[in-house]
Amino acid sequence: MDQPDLLRFVKQTEDMISPREVGKLHQRAEMLSRLPVPLQKVIVARASGDDPSIGFVVEPYCFFLTYEIADVDEAVRQLPPHYELVPAAIFESTAPRYCAIVGAFNIHTSVFWGSRVELYLIAEDQRSGMMSWIICDYESNTINYDPGQGFSAATTSRSIVTTTHRGDVVLDVVGASGTNRIATVASLRAASMEPLEQRLWVEGNLSVDYGGRLKDPGSVPFGLVFDPDEMRQALQLPLDDVTVEENTFGSSYLADEPFEAACFPYAQHFLTSSFPTESPITDRAGLEDAIDRVAVEAE
Repeated sequence: MDQPDLLRFVKQTEDMISPREVGKLHQRAEMLSRLPVPLQKVIVARASGDDPSIGFVVEPYCFFLTYEIADVDEAVRQLPPHYELVPAAIFESTAPRYCAIVGAFNIHTSVFWGSRVELYLIAEDQRSGMMSWIICDYESNTINYDPGQGFSAATTSRSIVTTTHRGDVVLDVVGASGTNRIATVASLRAASMEPLEQRLWVEGNLSVDYGGRLKDPGSVPFGLVFDPDEMRQALQLPLDDVTVEENTFGSSYLADEPFEAACFPYAQHFLTSSFPTESPITDRAGLEDAIDRVAVEAE
């Protein structure tokens, strides 16, 4: 994408997000969370029929840790039907292996605003052949929606995802239920920009689904629309500069220590749907066509 089209896409994405509208939706979502999940789904289906794309912005310094799977059988039990674990890694230079990724980020979107920590298993959809990010667990300090549990209010008792002037990423997120906790300090001072593994970061973000406690028989994989060059590279952190004081996400089937750490030092801009909706885009070419259409409409 050339610079003018990129700027049009970025501005269009940001312009779709209104703090005032997010505040209104926050109240409505908390009200809906009190209804039975089947009724929530009926309301969502009716509301999303003419629902346009929403802006979804991941703010700078989102942070990722990759863990090898220590108990494959238990990890497989977390997957929805039609998925199989597939070896993967964040960076081109890392040997792929069965893994899960913990991601922490601050986000502002057309429907919610706050911070999240998510646990993903990396698998392949046997129906489409696409590498996929399977969201198996999360904690968030804002409203949430997933097909298995419907709407929910904030799930955290503490949610710190920030940086320091010394160049550190600081995570301290505690789930209100007491099950999930991550506390990490990672220095970016010796990090270097390195190429990302493109199948994981481009194809994988076109096929996202839910597993673990979030599984739902009726869910469908959904995709994001983004400039694929935003997934070209990221900061790779030396593991000696990453201190994981505690991480209980996926502790029943993951290794004790991560084998990769990554950070994106810039904002990432996406378009998606308010609720999980199948996407026709399956590759980089389809993404580029979609971005071109958005840029033209934004002129």
